[in-house]
Amino acid sequence: MRISVTIFLTDETITPTRLARELEDRGFAGLYLPEHTHIPVDRTTPYPAGGGLPREYGRTLDAFVGLGQAAAVTERLGLGTGITLVAQHDPIDLAKQIATVDHLSGGRLTLGLGYGWNVEEAADHGVEWRTRRELVRDRMALMRALWSEEPTGYEGKFGSVRPSLAYPKPVREPRGPVVGPRTLIGGGAGPKLFSHICEYADGWLPIGGRGLGESLPVLRAAWAEAGREPADLQVVPYAVVPEEGKLKYYGELGIEETVVQLPPAGETEVLRVLDGLARFL
Repeated sequence: MRISVTIFLTDETITPTRLARELEDRGFAGLYLPEHTHIPVDRTTPYPAGGGLPREYGRTLDAFVGLGQAAAVTERLGLGTGITLVAQHDPIDLAKQIATVDHLSGGRLTLGLGYGWNVEEAADHGVEWRTRRELVRDRMALMRALWSEEPTGYEGKFGSVRPSLAYPKPVREPRGPVVGPRTLIGGGAGPKLFSHICEYADGWLPIGGRGLGESLPVLRAAWAEAGREPADLQVVPYAVVPEEGKLKYYGELGIEETVVQLPPAGETEVLRVLDGLARFL
């Protein structure tokens, strides 16, 4: 099984370049970065994990800038977002950012996308909370139009783009309905999420990896019903605390990559944790 990592990189942690070099040298498969543009101080939305919001959420580096730095100092390391809050971006600008990092890295980018949890943060971006999933779906369709080989227009409920010259293009060839980099959708199991995964993604990024034994057959059935090739479905448990038994169980389920959580810490502590993870490689 491939082992990748995720970390909240901030102005107080190890740098993207130092971490990326260490990960590649040690044999890790990839580096995934989260994003938060800002955290309103009058937030009333509860932190999903419970308790107070950890300090790193308000200090997170821009994911694409961090991944660009990581790409520049590595040759094989996978690069991913976990997750990109697509609803909070201008889709034309975001399509350019994604395609540029994918192009410069030689096609190493995974676009992990999601819908968010922080109502106040999203509201400052003009996002209406109840329609955010459909907004993300619409923006992904617009970006696919820009990534298409021929100038392709898109007219959607939330935005549009006329047929345009838009380069660079993502490296990967289209896969069925999917155009662009490897695309995984994060979120809790459910019919709406699984419908969107089958419609415009390569697979699922389940946070924490709980309940996969029950959820995977449901997703696989929806995938087959949508006419997608069974072997093409990718499921990547994300922000996992690794254990031998857990990783073995994932392997038995057919999972080929797991993303483990690193602490948002300085170089000394992060490298110590990587030393401890060596037994899983």
